[in-house]
Amino acid sequence: MKTLMDMLPALAFLAAYLVYDIYVATIVLVVGLYLAVVVHWLRTREVHKMHLVAALLATVLGGLTLLLRDPMFIKLKPTAVYAAFAAILAGSHFIGSKPLMARIPPAVIPLPEHVWRKVNAAWAGFFVFCALLNLPIAFYLSEQTWVLVKTFGFTALMFLFIIAHIPFVYDYLPKEAPAAANDDGAPHA
Repeated sequence: MKTLMDMLPALAFLAAYLVYDIYVATIVLVVGLYLAVVVHWLRTREVHKMHLVAALLATVLGGLTLLLRDPMFIKLKPTAVYAAFAAILAGSHFIGSKPLMARIPPAVIPLPEHVWRKVNAAWAGFFVFCALLNLPIAFYLSEQTWVLVKTFGFTALMFLFIIAHIPFVYDYLPKEAPAAANDDGAPHA
């Protein structure tokens, strides 16, 4: 459910872009990001900080896009968001008792501190990579290509990056207990 909520503003942006233009899509994106913040708050009574950062940056850069009628500002939003996430993750190595990724409830994945530090650093590096990758796409490729890459390309990259973590955290994932056997060696039904 959370993944769908994360994707809805981007999908609404894409739909508005395909039906209208970049300016209507920008308005839809900003509204969609704030709706994601509100929906998360209504469900959990907590503000989702990543959604809020994205909404605030979209407001500033989207506002400039609309005010100056220059789509380059909204095209720089992914770079700004990814750079902010990278800075927050990197800063968490020095602020607080644990890196930010280790503050995920331990029930999700119980990892030792040194592994969390590596995972946190890897995510910070990944977000730096995405921030930099958006620049040539935004500046040198068509607007439509940028919209498609922003919507699907970065999502696919993130999914692949998550999958790439499996070999490094596999030994720490919870294992299912083997089924108990009867006296004859057959599992209980």
